[in-house]
Amino acid sequence: MSLTQYDTVRRREMMEKANSTSGLIRTKSDQLVETIAAALGAMRSSISPGESAAAADGGGTLESGGGSLESSGGQLSRKSSRRLTAASPGRSGGKNTHIRKARSAQLKFDVDDLNSGAALSRASSASLGFSFSFTGFTVPPDEISDSKPFSDDDEIHEDIEAGRQKKKLQTEPTLPIYLKFSEVTYKVVLKGITSTVEKEILNGINGSVDPGEVLALMGPSGSGKTTLLSLLGGRVNQPGHGGSVTYNDQPFSKSLKSRIGFVTQDDVLFPHLTVKETLTYAARLRLPRRLTKDEKYQRAADVIYELGLENCQDTMIGGSFVRGVSGGERKRVCIGNEILINPSLLFLDEPTSGLDSTTALRIVDTLHDIAEAGKTVITTIHQPSSRLFLKFDKLILLGKGSLLYFGKASEAMVYFSSIGCSPFIAMNPPEFMLDLANGNVTDISVPSELEDRVLMGNSTAETKSGKPAPAVVHEYLVEAYETRVAENEKKKLRIPIPVDDETKSQVCSAKREWGASWFEQYSILFLRGLKERRHDYFSWLRVTQVLATATILGLLWWQSGSNNPNELQDQAGLLFFIAVFWGFFPVFTAIFTFPQERAMLSKERAADMYRLSAYFVARTTSDLPLDLILPVLFLVVVYFMAGLRMNVGSFFLTVLTVFLCIIAAQGLGLAIGATLMDLKKATTLASVTVMTFMLAGGFFVKDVPVFISWLRYLSFNYHTYKLLLKVQYEHISHSINGVKIDDGYTEVGVLAAMVVGYRLLAYLSLRRMKLQPGA
Repeated sequence: MSLTQYDTVRRREMMEKANSTSGLIRTKSDQLVETIAAALGAMRSSISPGESAAAADGGGTLESGGGSLESSGGQLSRKSSRRLTAASPGRSGGKNTHIRKARSAQLKFDVDDLNSGAALSRASSASLGFSFSFTGFTVPPDEISDSKPFSDDDEIHEDIEAGRQKKKLQTEPTLPIYLKFSEVTYKVVLKGITSTVEKEILNGINGSVDPGEVLALMGPSGSGKTTLLSLLGGRVNQPGHGGSVTYNDQPFSKSLKSRIGFVTQDDVLFPHLTVKETLTYAARLRLPRRLTKDEKYQRAADVIYELGLENCQDTMIGGSFVRGVSGGERKRVCIGNEILINPSLLFLDEPTSGLDSTTALRIVDTLHDIAEAGKTVITTIHQPSSRLFLKFDKLILLGKGSLLYFGKASEAMVYFSSIGCSPFIAMNPPEFMLDLANGNVTDISVPSELEDRVLMGNSTAETKSGKPAPAVVHEYLVEAYETRVAENEKKKLRIPIPVDDETKSQVCSAKREWGASWFEQYSILFLRGLKERRHDYFSWLRVTQVLATATILGLLWWQSGSNNPNELQDQAGLLFFIAVFWGFFPVFTAIFTFPQERAMLSKERAADMYRLSAYFVARTTSDLPLDLILPVLFLVVVYFMAGLRMNVGSFFLTVLTVFLCIIAAQGLGLAIGATLMDLKKATTLASVTVMTFMLAGGFFVKDVPVFISWLRYLSFNYHTYKLLLKVQYEHISHSINGVKIDDGYTEVGVLAAMVVGYRLLAYLSLRRMKLQPGA
């Protein structure tokens, strides 16, 4: 027997003895490991003979798809552990399945146990869901340093099926921005019937946040979180705010909009667009013009992957009446809309509201990853869980517009304990702080100063339960912060930021850049409008409404055509109804256009996604192809059932006349909606206007008094009715039902003027529309 064979036999005997004395019981996980190793044994051929021999000598090998955990020489192969993770069930089974972070898939070693010869190396797999252990081998101390523990830096961004690595979007270089704000105040004027009251929303807020940090704004409802976030994001244009807000020691400028991402509390998205379409259109509009179309598409695809939206990228967003993606996915789409541009500053207004704790944690993890790439993240948060709270670097606690705490989130509980406020029972830290901000000190110890006020019998400071009143608690917390912390934080704000002058100058660059040319913006918005509204235009309800009306009209005026002028009175009534119907229908459809899209328009305009003129022209022209289809279906049914003039030219002239009436009436609806921006007021005004135009249309009243006869010339119903009479009966008579038939050029000119004039009025109304705060 050779020396090598003797050592091998001796080693096996020692291992068997150790196993028998320790009484180690085989578990199901051990059996599962062996089953996997046996099933993948066919792949051993891919291992070189030298590697096989080394594995045999090591005595403790786990093979999975050709990867081994090698104890020979005392080294542990990190590469083989990755192979095991990649081959585990649930990680390679589906399309677009990627290897994610798995902190539990790390091997942790106890150095003392390894040196003593009683090593227990634990490896927990998040995918397999079991634990297994190896005993009876040691790692020499001088080689332990070579076996580095796994870390998050080793995470693999890899598409297993495609076999290619994905780049991490958040690691792209960006301009670092240090945000500072001091003595920020905001007041609003409440106008009453007899008096005017000035209400203070924010009162002397100070703070700062650096690149790589996540700042949480926390406080009860109505404490001013959203207002402060909007002020810091440059979304408040109204007067009434004071203090200083600087970005790399520079004031806010319009050029900063391209470096700021702002996620509103409400998920403002088009419900009928898919996730991929939403992010793709945003990428084409917002990304710099120097990028090609393919590069913009790739950026959108990268964001979809980074946010884990691969499985729902072809699903519609959905809304109140349309089924779509889940709430967490909607919120991630909103975040994706903003991180597309690789912003230096990212503001989010309550991104976790309405989500379960697990989904909320995933959202906050995403924000933490974004911040780690050198971006500055500020978010409002209502009542986070303890796990979420630990993710924040800095915290601002607001109460009634005043600053109750600013500093590291991890030191908040220590600070409140130092001022005499600590919970009697185990409490979630955010819950404890929100109770304090509301003045609720139930189950919370109060400092002796407040207890003395209660004992002195001050009725204003005492509640029924014997606890201090909320107003007194709030006053004490404000005073405590001002005397203990405020001065030190103000001194920190005066410390110069570690940024050179060239970087500072980039923040206040006066040049304003659009992501696309005017024509590109128009074409993108035109296509987006067609995809979004085709569902509304071709809904079965609207098609049924039009076809049912056309059928009823065809039956009532069945083959009523004639060459005798005296027998055309009834058919003239049909023509007048067509003019009224296709004047009334578009007005009340167009009224809802801008009031319903105001939130989206405010959000996208605040981000400088496109020019208002490009949006307006695209919005009005994208309706034209859709507006033409239903009237054609309507006229095909009515025209032949009623026996109107059987002539190809007459039919197409009738279609063109109705189409001209539609776009004129649509212009009126757009103008009313854009001017009032209130659906109730707009509907009321439109009802009165349409009724007036109908009565003055020349069918109900023949002899109109002179002092009001001018009204009919403002009615698109009147001009449409005259044109339809000319098309149908000019070869029969020069006057039908008391209406004189002219050459028609005047009516066409007036309708064309209405088309342009009403839309110009709507555009000017949009120009003067103020963006909503926080939009």
